[in-house]
Amino acid sequence: MSLLSAGALLPHSIGPYVGLMLAGFGVAILGHLAGSRWLVAVGVIMIMLAVLIFPLALQVTTDTPPQPGPKVPLAILG
Repeated sequence: MSLLSAGALLPHSIGPYVGLMLAGFGVAILGHLAGSRWLVAVGVIMIMLAVLIFPLALQVTTDTPPQPGPKVPLAILG
């Protein structure tokens, strides 16, 4: 499996990433309440996957660049 075809497996909407992040928070909180260090670690790993690793992998494997932002005249900036 090539690196560019891996981008097709990742969702392009924000919903699954937010769901994974919230599930990670839930697992980590449950781990704290239960006193289970490995459960806390699994929750933290889920959060890191949702907010850093998967979006970064999606950005790297996407062929089309994101649309540029609005053009702001330099006189307004400063």
